[in-house]
Amino acid sequence: MRASSLSFRLAVLFVIAGMAMGIGMAATQNHAIMPAHAHLNLLGWVSLFLFGIYYERRPTIDSSRLATIQVVLWSLGTVVLTIAVAAIHLGYTAADPVAALASLIVLAAMILFAYFVFRPARDLAPSPTAHLTPAE
Repeated sequence: MRASSLSFRLAVLFVIAGMAMGIGMAATQNHAIMPAHAHLNLLGWVSLFLFGIYYERRPTIDSSRLATIQVVLWSLGTVVLTIAVAAIHLGYTAADPVAALASLIVLAAMILFAYFVFRPARDLAPSPTAHLTPAE
């Protein structure tokens, strides 16, 4: 599976989970886990969807194993971080180190994504007519 497809699919699953969290908070009138809800929506829905768009526009990167690893690493970090942030806001301070570790996993995944963004764009072939000038 290409990194873009995986990103889009996981993003949709994350936004469904985020919406369910939001509905649950509204139904119970308990908004204690709102920070976890925000993390899930931003990291899981928005960021993954943007990764998918980027990868889809760069086919060589999209089909690479390293891009898939980046998406999986980001997703695992997001799940663990969301759970840890929820636990912290529910009073379980023992989850602090878990949140810290998950934050470092997400950071590592972003550094890997930055590598793709800043490396030369080898997979973007120039237009075959890019060097031609129009006739007068």
